[in-house]
Amino acid sequence: MSGIRTLLGQTAVYGMGTMVPRFLNYLITPYLTYAFSTSDYGINTELFAYIAFFNIIFTYGFETAYFNFQNQEQTKNVFSTAFWSITISTLILGVILMLLVPVFRSILSTPNATYLNSYLYWCIGIIATDALAAIPFAKLRSGNKALQFSFLKLLNVIINLSLTVFFLSYCRHCYETQTNTYWAQWYRPEIGIGYVFLATLISNIITTCIVIALHLPIPFSLDAVLWKSMWNYAWPLVILGVAAMINDTLDKVLLKWLMPNKADAQVSQGIYGACNKLAVIMSIFIQAFRFAYEPYFFKNAGHSKSPSHHARIMTVFILFCCFIFLSISLNMSWIQYFIGSSEYRSGISTVPILLLAYMCLGIVYNLSIWYKLSQHTQYGAIIALSGAATTILINVLFMPHNGYWAATWATFLAYLLMMVLSYIWGKRHYPIPYELKRIGTYILITLVVYAISYFTTQITSSYISLLLNNLFILSFAYLVYRIEIRNYESSN
Repeated sequence: MSGIRTLLGQTAVYGMGTMVPRFLNYLITPYLTYAFSTSDYGINTELFAYIAFFNIIFTYGFETAYFNFQNQEQTKNVFSTAFWSITISTLILGVILMLLVPVFRSILSTPNATYLNSYLYWCIGIIATDALAAIPFAKLRSGNKALQFSFLKLLNVIINLSLTVFFLSYCRHCYETQTNTYWAQWYRPEIGIGYVFLATLISNIITTCIVIALHLPIPFSLDAVLWKSMWNYAWPLVILGVAAMINDTLDKVLLKWLMPNKADAQVSQGIYGACNKLAVIMSIFIQAFRFAYEPYFFKNAGHSKSPSHHARIMTVFILFCCFIFLSISLNMSWIQYFIGSSEYRSGISTVPILLLAYMCLGIVYNLSIWYKLSQHTQYGAIIALSGAATTILINVLFMPHNGYWAATWATFLAYLLMMVLSYIWGKRHYPIPYELKRIGTYILITLVVYAISYFTTQITSSYISLLLNNLFILSFAYLVYRIEIRNYESSN
């Protein structure tokens, strides 16, 4: 139990560095969705989808490779090899992307974006700074410096949001009223939502400089033999990462290409992107848990009780996911107002499905320990490619007529398939005694509570249904508490 408590403690600290920034970022969603139309927000959704995709290419799995090899080699040598490898490749890939900006602009053909070239250059800067900071942040995680990690992540978002509000509120006000001509010149109406990219780039530059400075001096050392070993371990993770990004972001891009009406497609991008934000708490928890779990399982891989610990961790993880699912889904009547007009909220019914999809993804991350610890990372690539193929197939077949609903179900079914495949293959290669009966019971109770809530909401007033829904959540928490206490007492 002490290992699980340590892991949960680390998750809580990483959660502060992930949840608080993402929550602050979450609060900017109503600001942007009320300030911009769905088509303008669609530009934001699409370009950040591309950023997430290129982040995988620029880091090419070396974060996970660093965790794996830093326990086997001299830490400094592994760190410098990984850091300088990504630094050199980032410079090369960054220049290539800048040369291709005219091509990207013609492919995007996004309407009402006079400053699209600037958007693209800023996005390339965001990708590059994310990549440069990846290994220094990984070293903080492996060194159990969760507080430093969390502080820098929080600082990044505070700067980002402050600049966004500064540009879009204060500078805009000065421009429209001409009360301060100096700050008024910082605002151009044509840039519009592009100020979000500019603010992100500036905040990235600041935090990247700080996190690299924490590790100075970094001797220039590229161990060719070590690099080859790291690459052989990491390249399947690149495929895995690209496939994962296809599952997570391609649907937002395909909306523009597969829907018959391009104007409707951009509106759908805005709606789908905004509704995804309402499922953000689940993804925040998963990310915080992953930040703590990755270094934890590499360091404890050789422990005799490691499989049973992983099994117990999975149960606790799913419990938290179930609670988050109910907390958001059963409070949707007021949470929906975090995004803009009724046009945005027309897609609100997709949120419970997205929450279940992210829950499946979180389970996939937990199950992934078998191929990372057994050095069979190629299986991870195959699993992710299966999910990517599912995403593409469902979207191509159904998106032209069903829009973002096809994207929603494709996301869920892709992650569900990845979860099933990972469990089946993991059982063969790295068996872990997962508490399937207990996990299945908790998931079943969660779905039953949600179904009861759905039907009571149809026949009661909004205030009564909100009260009942939160009583359901408390009842679920109490029931789980009693079951866990009983199991703990029987095992001791």
